[in-house]
This record gives sequence, C-alpha cells and structure tokens, in this order.
Amino acid sequence: MVARVKTVAFQGIEVLEVDVQVQILPGAVGIIVVGLPDKAVGESRERVRGALGAIGLGLPPKRVVVNLAPADVLKEGSHFDLPIALAVLGAMGVLPPDELARFTALGELGLDGTIAAVAGVLPAAIHAVEMERGLICPAAQGGEAAWAGGLEVVAPPNLLALINHFKGTQILTPPQPRIAEDKTNHLDLRDIKGQETAKRALEVAAAGGHNLLMLGPPGAGKSMLAARLPALLPPLDPAEALEVSMVHSVAGQLADGKLMRRRPFRDPHHSASLPALVGGGMRARPGEVSLAHLGVLFLDELPEFQRATLESLRQPIETGRVSVARANAHVTYPARFQLVAAMNPCKCGYLGDRSMGCSRQPRCAEDYQARISGPLFDRIDLHVDVPAVSPADLTLPPPAEDSQQVAARVAAARSRQTSRFEIANAKANGRTIRTNADADGELLEQVAAPDAEGRKLLTDAAEKFRLTARGYHRVLRVARTLADLEAAYSVRRPHIAEALSYRRVMLRG
Repeated sequence: MVARVKTVAFQGIEVLEVDVQVQILPGAVGIIVVGLPDKAVGESRERVRGALGAIGLGLPPKRVVVNLAPADVLKEGSHFDLPIALAVLGAMGVLPPDELARFTALGELGLDGTIAAVAGVLPAAIHAVEMERGLICPAAQGGEAAWAGGLEVVAPPNLLALINHFKGTQILTPPQPRIAEDKTNHLDLRDIKGQETAKRALEVAAAGGHNLLMLGPPGAGKSMLAARLPALLPPLDPAEALEVSMVHSVAGQLADGKLMRRRPFRDPHHSASLPALVGGGMRARPGEVSLAHLGVLFLDELPEFQRATLESLRQPIETGRVSVARANAHVTYPARFQLVAAMNPCKCGYLGDRSMGCSRQPRCAEDYQARISGPLFDRIDLHVDVPAVSPADLTLPPPAEDSQQVAARVAAARSRQTSRFEIANAKANGRTIRTNADADGELLEQVAAPDAEGRKLLTDAAEKFRLTARGYHRVLRVARTLADLEAAYSVRRPHIAEALSYRRVMLRG
C-alpha cells in the first residue's frame, strides 16, 4: 500500500506541487527519503521519528520508503516534515488516506511533536485553493493561510492534536484571517527645520513613486528625510497587501502569520553583498529589492556600496522584477520598489567648504561621485541637493505643516493616478501600472503630454543638458506628478520647469 499526501515546493513565489508517497516494505529497518531532497529534507526522517515517538507511536520494524515526486525537482526546506509524517501515519493505518487526500500540508516537526512555523504558507494556501483542496499548516500561521479564502484550513499546534482532529475526538477551530497592526510610530516632517526644497522633493517622490537621490554634507538631514517617507505613503490596498505578503511569506519574514498593512521600508547597510540585495544564496531566497516590493529601498552612503551590487539594481528598476540564476535554481521575484538614496558630495563630505574640505578638491568629489555609474544615475528621477542647515534655521520654531497634511496631498495625487491608469490596466497584459513612475511608452506620451510652451522648454533643455531618452521620459513622469499634486488636468510649462530642476549633472573626471 502506498499512502500519499500533497505538499509544495517553491521556485521564487511560484508554487510547484509535490506528491509525498510512503510505502512500508520488508527489509532493513529505517526511513529512506528519495526524490532529490536537500540536507534539511533528508534530516526530516529523524524529526519524524522523534515526533511519532513523543506521541507514543513507533515506526514498524520495516523499511519505510519516502518518495518525493516529481523526482527531478529539488526539494528544499523543513516544511516537508509534516506531510512525510502524515503519509507515514496513513501507510501505518493510523489516519484514513482518503481524508489526507483532501489536503495540502506543510510544517516543521519538533522532537516533542509540536508543529513549527515555516516559510511559504500564504502562496501554498493560494495554490491549495486552485487545486480545490484544504490546507494543513502550523497553528501560528493559520491566520495567514485563511487570507486565501474559499478553503478549509486546519492549523494544529502539534501532531497529536491533528490526529485527534481527524479521528473526531478533538475539533480544531478554523483560524480567522489576521492582519498586522500598524504600531509604527512614524516620524514627522515637523522635526526637520529648513530643507524646504528637499521636503518638496520627498513629497513629489511619495506622490508619484519616483526614485530619489539626496546629496549633501554629513548632518544635513538626508537620513532624517528618508526615515519620514513611510508616513507620507498610502497604506497597501488589499491586492497589494496580498502581493507583498507573499514575498515576505516565501522569505519566512511574515511576522506571526499576519498580512502586512504598511508598505515595506528596507534600509540595508552599505556592506550588503550582491545576493543579499538582489536575492540568491543556496536556496535563491528573495533579496532586499524584493522585500521592498511596492515599498521603499533606502540606500544610505550610496557610493560605499560595492560597484557590482549597485549595478545589479539597474534591471529591477526598469522591469520591476529580478531574476536570480544559480546552478541549481532559476527564479524570478517581483521587485517594483521605490529607490531612495543618500550620499555625500565627496569622500570627506565637505565639498566647497574651505574650512572643512580636504585639499584634493574637486578631484576628490569627481572620484567619489564616479562610483555611481551614469546608467544608474540616469534611472533616478529626482536629484536634490541637501545643504547644511544654518544655525539660524535651527533656532526657528517647528514648521506648521506636518506629515499628515503632506500625506493627504499624496493620497489625493495617487487617487488621481489610480483613476487614470484604470483603463490602461484593464488592457495591459500582465503588468499593473500603479503610479506615474510606472508609466512609459505611448501611455506616458498620452497622460503627460505638455502644452506647447512646456514641450519647447523640455526640448531645449534636453538638447542643452544632453538628456538621454530615459532622462527625457523621467522628466515627463515627474511633471505629471507635479500636475497631479495641483489637481491640474494637463502638464504645463511650470511643471516641466520644476521637473527639470530635479535633474542634475554629476561631477566626472
């Protein structure tokens, strides 16, 4: 007799179905796992043996063969423990095989029989709905699975409770969908004195989803400005929350099985490696660019990142996804993030200051800024100088406008963009356009076409400053956002002029 239990394997956020087959045969006593398991899956035989022993069940003194089909798909992770244990119980006659066939199962077993949380419960639940099956998952993640809707979720705390549930001696209550509480104490723009130009650029970036680069000396407030961006961004809508939470679920970073409400804000240190930023490693896990999907990726001290690491951002900035190719895996993750970066103008940070600057000016600045390649620099919509704050500004009272007022304007501008792109998204093939920063091609020309004076200004500026085609279109996107902030129907010359003011030329040797 062969007992079967369905589970899943992951390639990125793509879910592959795995059939766990168990057969008990005469022969040498032990558990054999075949079907291309990794080390964690191979070790599951000892966790299964310990968990069964903890509830008073022993394996038969025979050969237990576990096959994970299809055999040519690499099986990774500890979530295979529970389906293997259930298939073994089915082969032993402890659990009815027909009941097990109604579910997809995943979970890690402890030696005491407890079922621990694992990565990927949310995408596994959505897959189970598609296959018209229920889901068995750890109790801590029942609320996460319940968001898939339309499926029976069984979330036991331990193996014994699950067995009793199937036998009818204990009924497990169906879990309810859980959403993370927004306990973040957002910082307020009123904390920043001066820097009105930078605050305006931050508002424009939030309204249109634009990439932003802040350049200024140490202590000017660049990191303070970036830290206040989350308070300006609208919360995730239900579809976006599900999309973002799936990535974090696969990464095993969905806290307490609750869906996320706020947009992610990721700020990796400049020592981060390329796999840490774009994804990779032994299991091709999502990196910071994917964990920042539909949120913000803040890179402080931008030139201090490794050159290859920064260059790896170019593809996801353009396409909104990142492909991780390894010898044993080739996966794609979503990466539609908003890049916010900060840097000093030179290595010492005091370019142009005669009292504090180094003796190598301006060569010092040319070498330092050259660490940012032209193609990457061209992909950033807004470039803003953040000068040092004067003592006179520090003595002023706090600004009258707070983050809540700015966030209201940002929300209104984003609402206009949602309405504008609704028809375009209905006609789009797979790609969703959410903000002006996502618009391109013919659609951008339609929604951001400037008036005659604005077009002449943009054409003249493009020739004078030698804007690339990408830079030209990014000016149009920013101008469209400026018009949205004013509730203006069309893009006019003042919008083009302000958008052009956010394009700057880096020093090159």
